[in-house]
Amino acid sequence: MSIRKRTWKNADGADTTVWVADVADANGHRERRQFESRKEADAWRIATEGSMRAGTFRGDAAKFTVKDAATRFLEHCEHRRKRGERMTQRNYDVMDGHIGNYICRDPNRHEGKSRPARLKEFDGGIGSIKLSQLTTRSVNDFRDRLRDAGVTVVTTRKILSTLQQLLGYALNRDMIGINVAKGVKVVGRRDEGARKIVPPTKEAMRALLTIANEDFRVKLAFASATGVRAGELHALRWHHLDFVKGEVKVETRVDAFGEEDVTKTSAGMRTIPLSQPLILMLKEWKLRTKRKKASDLVFPNERGSYTNHDNMVKRKFLPLFGLLAKKHEEERLNSPPPERFNWHALRHFAVSCWIDAGLSPKTVQTFAGHSSLQVTMDRYGHLFKSDDHRRAMDQIAADMFG
Repeated sequence: MSIRKRTWKNADGADTTVWVADVADANGHRERRQFESRKEADAWRIATEGSMRAGTFRGDAAKFTVKDAATRFLEHCEHRRKRGERMTQRNYDVMDGHIGNYICRDPNRHEGKSRPARLKEFDGGIGSIKLSQLTTRSVNDFRDRLRDAGVTVVTTRKILSTLQQLLGYALNRDMIGINVAKGVKVVGRRDEGARKIVPPTKEAMRALLTIANEDFRVKLAFASATGVRAGELHALRWHHLDFVKGEVKVETRVDAFGEEDVTKTSAGMRTIPLSQPLILMLKEWKLRTKRKKASDLVFPNERGSYTNHDNMVKRKFLPLFGLLAKKHEEERLNSPPPERFNWHALRHFAVSCWIDAGLSPKTVQTFAGHSSLQVTMDRYGHLFKSDDHRRAMDQIAADMFG
């Protein structure tokens, strides 16, 4: 580390004086900075020596912007996707969207395309910031700009998760010395947290199962009884089912691009018990279907490949509600037809039935494949019966007040 004074004459004859600080890291990388005063040069020297001792100094951080790191990060993710290393096309597209729409805002990203309806107008990205100048405060300010633009708590958390992964990549490539996005929290209003789940009623499910044709009824019954996610359902193969033990092993999922992978998290790999009526329906379905080898999909499309979920929902699932409405009108039934709900609500229905049957929160978490018990309670805690709680409070009151 050295600091020296440098003076030269300008074209107009005036003198210009600066203080030049040189630094070299352990890898021999040299960096030079100019300052208007010796005091500023000394302050930079002291800070840099401290970061060197702490192992957080990275000379290259002054060269690269967040956008530079993002470009390299996405290239890395694309190579991972091609190698099949826990990176699906869906994972890549989500992170690419977070980066292009928010972190390193690209105003021409949707030119000539239909702009997603849920995408918020945002011009507060941090792509132009040098990695050396990116601080925890910068990330906190970025978070606040996202929230001010109307981005939800959940989406903001996902965007910051992508930023944390991006900076984690930069850290591993010695582009930075610390991940300043790590630990940044997103706190919303008390009424803005995870929405409480309102599952379909048993009456509504019975009506759907009754009006569905024989083959689609099996898929409806399986989804509403096991609570598997759509991607898990479409990747299910016959060898995952054990009719003797009466259970299904959930081990894989398929995304919208037809790429099969293991479940979303390790908790997603789970075993769910099956009821005898459901086992009977599955056995009868296996007798009817042309594809019954152990490696065959349980619910394939006509070509024996993965079912396109959106097409299935549009062509088979949603029309059931129209048929029910027509039936109510023709038969002049007093009760209104079930209100339309999405396919994912079948998962909520399954979980609500487990809770109603008295299964413990931990068991519900296991069967649902939630990453933590906190996730289960945040989404479904209000569905657990509170009779025992009330009895406990009554007993406490009796002991206190006689």
